[in-house]
Amino acid sequence: MLQKAIGKRVKELRIVKFDWNQEQLADRLGWDRTFISRVETGQQNITIQKLNELCNGLNVTLKDFFSTFDTPFIEEKEDDE
Repeated sequence: MLQKAIGKRVKELRIVKFDWNQEQLADRLGWDRTFISRVETGQQNITIQKLNELCNGLNVTLKDFFSTFDTPFIEEKEDDE
């Protein structure tokens, strides 16, 4: 759930702020486009260090990145039973 919310925010900032495609953002960051695609779709967990790099590339602070997250994310543990 949190991964998908982060991915949605990345995509939103990429498009709204710069009207970039994934390849343009990847080039700016020196990353592979598929990594950005996986982050945006919630398939890739991103470290706080990578998220900070991404925010720098999008010219937003981590605080601004998370400013739209108005509810806490509590993920339920799956029972092994």
